[in-house]
Amino acid sequence: MQIISIITRPGELEPALVSSLQGAFGAIDDATWLSPDEAAEFPVAQPPSNLENVRQDIASMQVDLNCLPIANRRKSLLIADMDSTMIGQECIDELAAEAGVGPRVADITARAMNGELDFNEALIERVGLLRGLPTQIIDHVIANRITLAPGGKTLVATMKANGAKAALVSGGFLQFTHKIGAMIGFDDTRANQLIEADGKLTGDVARPILGQDAKVEALMTYTNDQPQNAIAVGDGANDLGMIDRAGLGVALHAKPVVAAAAPLRIDHSDLSALLFLQGYGREDFVQVK
Repeated sequence: MQIISIITRPGELEPALVSSLQGAFGAIDDATWLSPDEAAEFPVAQPPSNLENVRQDIASMQVDLNCLPIANRRKSLLIADMDSTMIGQECIDELAAEAGVGPRVADITARAMNGELDFNEALIERVGLLRGLPTQIIDHVIANRITLAPGGKTLVATMKANGAKAALVSGGFLQFTHKIGAMIGFDDTRANQLIEADGKLTGDVARPILGQDAKVEALMTYTNDQPQNAIAVGDGANDLGMIDRAGLGVALHAKPVVAAAAPLRIDHSDLSALLFLQGYGREDFVQVK
């Protein structure tokens, strides 16, 4: 048995649309409203063959439509990417802006995250452009250029309140993940290490580089080789491995190649949508300032 999940921004989900989708997909029971006018779901016997067509038909309504197994929905691990997922920026792009090479690095980042460039080679090239940047700039960037993604603290706090663990696994840098992970409430972080010397960045990154394979390895380690117990979320091509293997794999506001390949996708709602996907109701959410 499968669940059809329908999520919008608060106040925008019309009951008429939910009823229409029940008819289109052959619902086998009534809809459950997880949040009035925001999130609803209903069961179907099997994944509908017309899901993608319907998703495209209602795209202008900014509705996140997904189909997922009804069993084992509430996960014991959240494993998340950081850049453009748990925060609104790409940290290396923000460092590059401070170094005066912002547009060049941002272009490489966009191409790498869309799968057009080898991730490791693109990372080495971008980090090389940061050579000589004072390390104190990192704290300045975190304080002044980084914003936490909406719903992230609530997602982490609610899952942890229900016994889950949360791991931040990033192709970015430990100098950011340690602080940002603590701000959001993550239990553990993994990322690459910018090499520093004499108070400046050397333009190099420690090996081995944490890329797609390392994210999959982290997923397997955190779950004791039971990835079905995890929900994974990311936006870039280097997230696809863990997204594909996790029990629930979610592309969040993702690059085109990731959104097309991911089992689940959230294009319009914030990170709290990952709680609705797991069957949490709005009344279950743990609100954090």
